[in-house]
Amino acid sequence: MAEFHFQCVECAERYDERPDLLVCPACAAKQRRGGAVRGVLRVVLHDPPEAPPRGALNDPEFLAAWLPIREAGIIPDFPVGGTPLLSAPRLRERLGMPELWVKDDTRNPSGSTKDRASLLVAVKALEYGLDTVAAASTGNAATALAACAAAAGLRSVVFVPAAAPRAKLVQMMCYGARVFPVEGDYDDAFELARTACERFGWYNRNTALNPFTIEGKKTAALEIAFQLGDGAPGTVIVPTGDGVILSGLAKGFADLESCGAIRERPRLIAVQPEGSPAIARAVREGLPEATSVDRAESIADSLNVAAPRNSILCLEDLRACSGDAVLVSDDQIRAAITELAATTGVFAEPAGATVLAGLRVALAEGLVVRKDRVVLLVTGTGLKDVPAAESCITTPASLPPDLEILERRLKRS
Repeated sequence: MAEFHFQCVECAERYDERPDLLVCPACAAKQRRGGAVRGVLRVVLHDPPEAPPRGALNDPEFLAAWLPIREAGIIPDFPVGGTPLLSAPRLRERLGMPELWVKDDTRNPSGSTKDRASLLVAVKALEYGLDTVAAASTGNAATALAACAAAAGLRSVVFVPAAAPRAKLVQMMCYGARVFPVEGDYDDAFELARTACERFGWYNRNTALNPFTIEGKKTAALEIAFQLGDGAPGTVIVPTGDGVILSGLAKGFADLESCGAIRERPRLIAVQPEGSPAIARAVREGLPEATSVDRAESIADSLNVAAPRNSILCLEDLRACSGDAVLVSDDQIRAAITELAATTGVFAEPAGATVLAGLRVALAEGLVVRKDRVVLLVTGTGLKDVPAAESCITTPASLPPDLEILERRLKRS
């Protein structure tokens, strides 16, 4: 059983765990609607392991050692984590990068990295004796919550922008979630979820608000270090919306460094679409908090966040590892979807494919050199947004079942 406490990332006040505590009360008093979450709480393990991790998120021994779980016996039998780290030889050859790796988190049960956070939040709800978990999401976090809640025997309530991809809505409803499409954007859904949780006593999984979301997402970093076998990579490229995935990786590598499992943390590079650039702009301007953009709009719906809720911690984490951020266009994302699939076999939704587009930008800007050991974190499967992938290809015209016609067409192509 892992002993731990919470510590506010702003004022450093220490708190003991309790079910109704999500943020530092003193710093939360500074909260403004639509702004970054104030008083984010970081989990501090009292006795972190003294050896590199062995296992995955669904391994009770792994959980008991590395995560803030007090009752490992209640963890659902649900295969979250343990996703492959691919050497991707054809992509390596194409880019001239012999130490390039692809962490394929599309292999999680609901098809995205968000399962890591959702499973841990579901486990904490079980520990607290709660029966309903709720969240706002552009799609993947809600789908992950619905899947993990179903596996844990919990009710799930999710709030999504009405424009969320249909495939994600269908998926979460099949898992049994109570789904509320919200007229507005993600930020409107976030506020409605927060106030509904307060009114109805639901456990709030909202990203950046619930401290266990970062702990769940840190498991990707633990796995990367274990899978490489000889320590951390030099650079990890991360799709970034709210910034919680990046902070989760930062926390995982920091925990590994603190116990001596790695010598130093890798550099993290955040990738954002040009139409949703709040964190990348803050990095380039040296700001402590991202300034909201008027409208976040991109083919990468999972990253469309006008007001990144975790921007204070995300920017702190980037500074701590000498990290950086890059912006990619929708056309670059479309090209990356097909290039990633054709060279690695990994079919990614737009948000997941941004890492390859971001790598090309980082190479062009001199943020990465080709000899570096680089990991691309691919966060979600392309099956979640097939229309986006369809916009990247041209479907061939049909032909009669005639071998000579086939041969003529082959010669023309």
